[in-house]
Amino acid sequence: MEPSSSTGPAGGSVAERPTLARGAGQQVLIVAGEPELAELLSTTLELAGYRISLAGTGVEALARAAAHRFDLVVMDSALPDMEGLGRGRPPAGLHRPPTLLLADCDSLERLQPVLGPGRRDYVTKPFRVAEVLARMQGLLRAAHQGPRGDGSPAYGDLALDDSRCQARRGDRVLDLTPAEYRLLRYLLVNAHRVLSKEQIGRYVWGDFRGDNAIEQLLSRLRRKVDRVEPALIHTRRGFGYWLGEVGREG
Repeated sequence: MEPSSSTGPAGGSVAERPTLARGAGQQVLIVAGEPELAELLSTTLELAGYRISLAGTGVEALARAAAHRFDLVVMDSALPDMEGLGRGRPPAGLHRPPTLLLADCDSLERLQPVLGPGRRDYVTKPFRVAEVLARMQGLLRAAHQGPRGDGSPAYGDLALDDSRCQARRGDRVLDLTPAEYRLLRYLLVNAHRVLSKEQIGRYVWGDFRGDNAIEQLLSRLRRKVDRVEPALIHTRRGFGYWLGEVGREG
């Protein structure tokens, strides 16, 4: 859970020296039962420019969310009452902020009902602070753009429907596999941000499966998404991949 340097699979050394993604005073609810984790997150996020509230259980988090409108929730998936939060419907009128889960790789399948629908993302533990901050920024950016009323991400004429696990570009439905859908969602939530092969592998499969598997997955997705102009999926050689329209970066 510490900032560290690593070697990126796309080639070259990927250090966490670049400027970390920062907040702008957004209200963030941290839900963590372990005092050490709660302290690490609250200290880190406050230093990064966020305003922090804390909850120690899922039940307490729901109570706080009912009383206050948060911009984002960062939640530890190891909470004892975590699974129950994915069942049933939330209380009428309850604002559902974007949620970033801190999850163990072996718990991802169990957490699928909690991850969707809506704006959800996860970081696998042990996590790096830079990755948490970057994922938070991606979720907040997507929420600010507000592409869909149900929270599904979109970019231009490319949109997801998380309630049906369906992707469209214009009037055309894209026939995507589950892995392709997860990858496309990750690229959309992080539009105009270069994602390394390691990041993609950990998000799509929960681990890194090597350059060839990721390149093949990207190639299949690109053929389906970029059958029409403008092309939206791009390669940044030596660094990774990004989604967006060339000339609209930033």
